[in-house]
Amino acid sequence: MMTLNHKFVEKIPSEIEEEILYISIPFEIAIHKCCCGCGNEVVTPLAPTQWSLTFDGESVTLDPSIGSWNLNCRSHYFIRKNNVVWSSMYDDKEIEKVRKSDYEDNIRYFKRRNNNTKKVETEKVRKTENNDNIENLEVKNNKVSKLEKKEKKKRFWKSFFSKWVVK
Repeated sequence: MMTLNHKFVEKIPSEIEEEILYISIPFEIAIHKCCCGCGNEVVTPLAPTQWSLTFDGESVTLDPSIGSWNLNCRSHYFIRKNNVVWSSMYDDKEIEKVRKSDYEDNIRYFKRRNNNTKKVETEKVRKTENNDNIENLEVKNNKVSKLEKKEKKKRFWKSFFSKWVVK
């Protein structure tokens, strides 16, 4: 069974080595050379509708599977606890079905996300219209605290991964 070594990096290096999965948390991306040996680079964006990364302190897992269907090799495999687990080859019909499903998942995700954003914005507008200046200030402070929370979260992950990150 093939094993990939993972390397947390701030920026993806210009030369990608074989059997290494480079992970950049700041840029929310993982990249490696295709596990079939064809030499092509496989980019996996880390995002809610793309791939998720699980790090258990020793190994990494990418989910879902990696289907290199735009490459000539058309490799299909999973990365589970640094191990490459080969999956069945997909024919054109199966690939199209997966792409359609991924597309629909993206549409649902962003539709849900946009609807939630609209609800929050509507509630803020109602608060602003119905409340005095002190409560308006609280809404503005809430926006700031969300930004502060996001920055705090970024700083936490940066310090957490700093012992593994190669600069």
